[in-house]
Amino acid sequence: MFTGLSAFPLTPVIDDRADLAACARITAHVRDAGVDSITVLGSTGLYAYFSREERRDVTRTAVQHAGDTPVIVGVGALRTRDVRRHVEDAQEAGAAGVLLAPMSYHPLTRDEVYALFEDVTRDLSVPLAVYDNPTVTRFTFDDDLYAAIATLPGVASIKIPGVPAGADAAARRVAEIRARIPDHVTIGVSGDAHAARGLIAGCDAWYSVIAGTVPQAARTISDPAGQGDREAAQRASDRLSPLWDLFAAHGGSLRVVAALAELRGLSTAPTLPRPLLGLDPVARAQVAQVAEALDLS
Repeated sequence: MFTGLSAFPLTPVIDDRADLAACARITAHVRDAGVDSITVLGSTGLYAYFSREERRDVTRTAVQHAGDTPVIVGVGALRTRDVRRHVEDAQEAGAAGVLLAPMSYHPLTRDEVYALFEDVTRDLSVPLAVYDNPTVTRFTFDDDLYAAIATLPGVASIKIPGVPAGADAAARRVAEIRARIPDHVTIGVSGDAHAARGLIAGCDAWYSVIAGTVPQAARTISDPAGQGDREAAQRASDRLSPLWDLFAAHGGSLRVVAALAELRGLSTAPTLPRPLLGLDPVARAQVAQVAEALDLS
């Protein structure tokens, strides 16, 4: 489950609530594209903006419409108590796994992050992926912490925030992490512009933003990478450079993929929960131009 291409879809809103019809539509869209797993309520899925009830409904909707595709569910929250409640809800809904990032308002210490994972894995009945996303959480894992958490029961994958530039440096970085963790724990790359390089360097999975909205575009990278065709994977990533440039220009992928989802009819504007705002008309037009030029699907 924690290998291959994992799609991270949006959780659109309508009338200031999670739009379950759009969630069902998006889940079916990525399911039919043949992704290896669907991870709902990740950072792209905006888990922190939704109530427990909404998150439970989103999870149930995803599981209902995912068919045979495994559903992984983000369970992060500020308090350990609430993380454990989200884990319970995900397990009851039929999730195949959970994804946990160390959320905080007050900055967390290394010991506090370890204790979070220790507490959560104690009663876990499905496998867990460690979500290292310092851009959002403002917490940076070190390799010692990777190694310690990876030995906890149920931990099955580590989602790293990218790999260094350059093939040799990327391969060294993946090898460094792999040397510190058990063999059964996979390494997944995130940061879509890094994906080809990470997969070529030996990552087992790609935790992908674009696969949650334009999954066939993601597969142009993941499929050849999985077949060992490094040059084709890198060419496909290079072809998508205009999309990566849009991510960089707009502070990340979220607002760009929200615009893509609206343009493709997967969600209805405004997709994002306030106070988040979608792109302005000029930027939205740029996304539309790039989507048309690249034939994103």
